Amino acid sequence: MRAAIVRIAPVAALLAAIAAVTVWLVAGVGILHGRGLPLYFAVEGVCWTLFAAAVLLLTRVPARAVPALVLAGTLLVGAAGATAQPAISTDSARYSWDGIVQDAGISPYAFVPADAALAHLRPEWLFPQPGTAADGTTTCPGPRARPTAHVGAPGTICTAINRPQVPTIYPPVAEALFAAARILVPPGVQYLPIQLLGLLAVLGTTGLLLWTLARSGRDPRLAAVFGWCPLVTIEAVNNAHVDAWSTFLAVAATVLIARGRRVGGGVVLGLAIATKFLPALVAPPLGRRRPWVIGAAALGTVALTYLPHVLAVGPSVIGYLPGYLNEEGYDNGTRSALVSAVLPDSVSTPVAVLAVAVLAVVLLIRSNPADPWAAQTTMIGGALLLLSPSYGWYTLLLIPFIVMSERWEWFGVVIVLSLIGLHQHVWWFRSALLVAAVLPVLAAIVRRRAAANLTIG
Repeated sequence: MRAAIVRIAPVAALLAAIAAVTVWLVAGVGILHGRGLPLYFAVEGVCWTLFAAAVLLLTRVPARAVPALVLAGTLLVGAAGATAQPAISTDSARYSWDGIVQDAGISPYAFVPADAALAHLRPEWLFPQPGTAADGTTTCPGPRARPTAHVGAPGTICTAINRPQVPTIYPPVAEALFAAARILVPPGVQYLPIQLLGLLAVLGTTGLLLWTLARSGRDPRLAAVFGWCPLVTIEAVNNAHVDAWSTFLAVAATVLIARGRRVGGGVVLGLAIATKFLPALVAPPLGRRRPWVIGAAALGTVALTYLPHVLAVGPSVIGYLPGYLNEEGYDNGTRSALVSAVLPDSVSTPVAVLAVAVLAVVLLIRSNPADPWAAQTTMIGGALLLLSPSYGWYTLLLIPFIVMSERWEWFGVVIVLSLIGLHQHVWWFRSALLVAAVLPVLAAIVRRRAAANLTIG
């Protein structure tokens, strides 16, 4: 027992240090606090260094203590992320508003946030009172709120919700989660319910990884790579991105389908897709055996989740999705950074999508659905490289599959896409993405040569 405590204590100390630095990061250094990117990245670098040290020291901890320590560390670090308002994103303001609207019995797809028809639902923290500057322009208090035109009424209002003039973009399962997070709290409660929802998803994913790793004969210590990861804490808990739930559901669907439960796994996969569309990327490596069963269950689930909203608001259920894709540069081809470096912008998006489709077909044909993790890592990572979204939280989906496959070279994609400052400098971004793309290729060559040498030997 004494030897175990001696080995656990340094890991616990590092976890406490990660939690302390995380509190500083989100409470005082966040970009929305106006401190700027350099200081933010410096403090986040400290978090990553402590995280790497904690994961390394975890290898010395006795196996029987690992599950409790990994989950306790996930809870501690995640709770630190929830000690302050979102540091670098305002998406959770929309989540909270959509939840408030739904709990009042109104479809989130029916009205834009700035619509005067919903004025009676507006809490002060999401819609602070505007002021007037000396030059007569509208001013808004705090770092989050911005002025916007009132819809259906004269004047200007202030809101912390981004894109308040357009309908929501989020699919039905995500909307149900937002409503659940807000249903038991009064409107004056701010971001904490959504953040706790994200923490619950992180704990669930970490627990599922612990169980799956142990069942498959892998080291359950690897689950800490997800649970303690600074990007997970910031994006899933502090910024409360709903991608944390789509990630949990995608991992759960993979576990079920890999164990032969195709109908149940297909249903869970459909729930993941109806939370955030990106989990569709995990499907191709799962579909070599009876793909129609999985596909029918997934598509049927997606359709059922949309049906009540379609009946209520019709085509408006699409929300702002087309506008969002155009806003991100997929209409003119500028978003797909690597492809647009060698092809005209006008064709880069179609070529990138075609390349993703070809990769999906190859992995569908060649993957083993009973052990799909490495192929899913390639599918998700390859799609992120080709489509190069400008937000780090999209990589939340990739991390658990890296853990299960132990394809650590794909962490380059996680790091590059999380460095939001790079997106403002296209050639630096392209260069970093190219390095991230080369790492898996080199790793694959090394593995193939090692396997060939083993066979010869």
